[in-house]
Amino acid sequence: MLLKRFYHEGLAQASYLVGCQATGEALIVDANRDLTQYQAAAQAAGLRITHVTETHIHADFVSGSRELAAVTGARLLLSAEGGLEWQYRFAAEAGATLLRDGDTFAVGNIRIEAIHTPGHTPEHLTFLVTDTLTSALPVGALTGDFIFVSDVGRPDLLERAAGVEGSMRAGAKLLFESLRRFTERCPDWLQLWPGHGAGSACGKSLGAVPQTTLGYEKLTNWAFQIDREEAFVEAVLDGQPEPPTYFATMKKVNRDGPAPLGALRPPRRAAAEMLPAALQRHDQVIDLRRADAYAAEHVPGTTSIPFTRAFLGYAGWVLAYDRDIYLLCDGCDESTPALAAADLAMIGLDRVAGWFDATAVDAWRAAGGVPVALTQLTPSEVARRHEAGALVVDVRSTAEWRSGHIAGSTHVPLGRLAVQMTDRSRTQPVILVCEAGSRSAIGASLLQAAGFTDVANLTGGIAAWRRDGLPLEVDTVLFAASAG
Repeated sequence: MLLKRFYHEGLAQASYLVGCQATGEALIVDANRDLTQYQAAAQAAGLRITHVTETHIHADFVSGSRELAAVTGARLLLSAEGGLEWQYRFAAEAGATLLRDGDTFAVGNIRIEAIHTPGHTPEHLTFLVTDTLTSALPVGALTGDFIFVSDVGRPDLLERAAGVEGSMRAGAKLLFESLRRFTERCPDWLQLWPGHGAGSACGKSLGAVPQTTLGYEKLTNWAFQIDREEAFVEAVLDGQPEPPTYFATMKKVNRDGPAPLGALRPPRRAAAEMLPAALQRHDQVIDLRRADAYAAEHVPGTTSIPFTRAFLGYAGWVLAYDRDIYLLCDGCDESTPALAAADLAMIGLDRVAGWFDATAVDAWRAAGGVPVALTQLTPSEVARRHEAGALVVDVRSTAEWRSGHIAGSTHVPLGRLAVQMTDRSRTQPVILVCEAGSRSAIGASLLQAAGFTDVANLTGGIAAWRRDGLPLEVDTVLFAASAG
């Protein structure tokens, strides 16, 4: 048996190839839209992709399973579990084989058994893998978003991201039962190959180690230390990060059937004179430079999302699916726009109409364009301006906010900033804060693009505020609940 892990750093997402080297057949599990990586890996190993499946309907990236099965002629297998409310709507059209709890299929000499493990989602399957040429005992399990290293899948996304009211507590109870049944059935030495690593918003404390064993998780994973259902429900729902705004779109896209992407083609370089028109149309013009470069000087109306490892997460928070996107690459490597566009395609942001280089900014200046700066403030300066009446907006998650925030500040998570600030006066002084200053800089750029004229950012964020010994207000309700 051959096992290969593919890992997308921006999504903190893992997909897998399971191959039978004796017969040349291969299974791909939880494919994203970059299909060439799976085809190239199979070809290099002398395998052909004969089966494609996924553990559940994903919320954090566009699934490539349907398209991969279509281009390779592989058999597509999808969950039929979870009830009528949440099923793959394209399964019949795509000719998919539907899997239920206990169903098995063979990839050459490798036996795959589907185990229904609801909780994160109602239809979630875990795949038990047995290399029959070696042993009749299973070697490992592809756990998707069921069991992670040091964590378990969050059960609140159907309610908080997809709007299915009342589903998160029910999901938490299902997750508790799934963990109990799985641990009773499976041996401690079973290897676990999860669908995400550290940095994913599909849990709250995922580890960075690529794989684990069931026995180790039983000893160290917080979720296995709680033996009462009600206590588990409270614990698993507490402290979950805010789901990025794009999750709601992903759930629907992956349920209804992702559109085929085809080959990932780099965006075209846009003519310099197109920049003013794009800004006038209120297209999304994304400045890919470092946050400090953007703060020092930038084109008004652009949004700062630095092209770092966190680029995709931030983009999913703030970019709209119904407007064109242009990438502004002033001084960056010419390969950057293609890499950024490929990342955006992973979450279905396919409307990248082109990219501008430094000549577009030069032409804009020559035509009379005047760059602006983003005011960066120290903690003491923020405190003085706050006392003088400036609105301080904290764009961190709810859990971060509760752990300590500036007294009198307003909490608006980054993904909701553009909507929740629409009724505010555009001339009111506004100071954005986050934990380290990155998210708030993006938020400040959004407000500037929306017409706010007096926007500033707390340099170094709440971390700098703490270092300077300034007081923070703690949500005592949170800590009272935790103590109970």
